[in-house]
Amino acid sequence: MNITLRVWRQKNRDDVGGMVAYEVAGISADMSFLEMLDVLNEDLTQGGGEPVAFDHDCREGICGMCSLVINGLAHGPEALTTTCQLYLRHFDDGQVIDVEPWRSTSFPILRDLVVDRSALDRIIEAGGYISARRVPRPMRTRRRYRGRTPSVPSTQQRA
Repeated sequence: MNITLRVWRQKNRDDVGGMVAYEVAGISADMSFLEMLDVLNEDLTQGGGEPVAFDHDCREGICGMCSLVINGLAHGPEALTTTCQLYLRHFDDGQVIDVEPWRSTSFPILRDLVVDRSALDRIIEAGGYISARRVPRPMRTRRRYRGRTPSVPSTQQRA
């Protein structure tokens, strides 16, 4: 499989940045998107170029560090899929793919595809955000009191 990547490159926070095209050849449709970026970086490094900077951590679809905008869509074309769990089988051979960082005042670009996530990190540390979807627990059965109200001891009777 051969892909043309148009990747956002930016040296630092103050640089203007822009899209740069790269050809990535001979990759497997079973590779994840991040594995394909690893292959690109190996090719760039072997050729004496600067690798593309991007964030990742768990590569298991849990942490959200790999957040990218792929062809204008957050995380790419597959719904409910993080970038690290997005596989190249969802793209066509010879396709041109645009890869950009998140565009937000809250997440300024530090370099290439890496953004400053400290604003989100502060929210997470304060307990104001949870990234894990929870499956609702089955309702617990309640005791039935066959028409009578259970007696509750008053606070004076509790010792």
